[in-house]
Amino acid sequence: MGAVTASGAEGYPTVAVVDYVYACMKANGETRAALERCSCSIDVIASIMPYERYEAAETFRSLGLQTGERGALFRESAPAKSALSELRRAQAEAEVRCF
Repeated sequence: MGAVTASGAEGYPTVAVVDYVYACMKANGETRAALERCSCSIDVIASIMPYERYEAAETFRSLGLQTGERGALFRESAPAKSALSELRRAQAEAEVRCF
């Protein structure tokens, strides 16, 4: 089954957009205003980073939560640091524009 993309989040599969918005709403309140801000946020991130880079950064972030040596590779390697830095910059821009 192919990935469906959302029109606002350029090239991002719908499931990735929904996952982001759902987590964002959990963190920012489950209101209509939060839905609008969180939807705006993923659209801004998508305008800054291609999906492949976003997916890599999210993977590094998720796997970096592991403790000890297992997580160290995903937190401390040059590719991980680069991807996570790019994601943080995109999220900061989204915060400014949407919240």
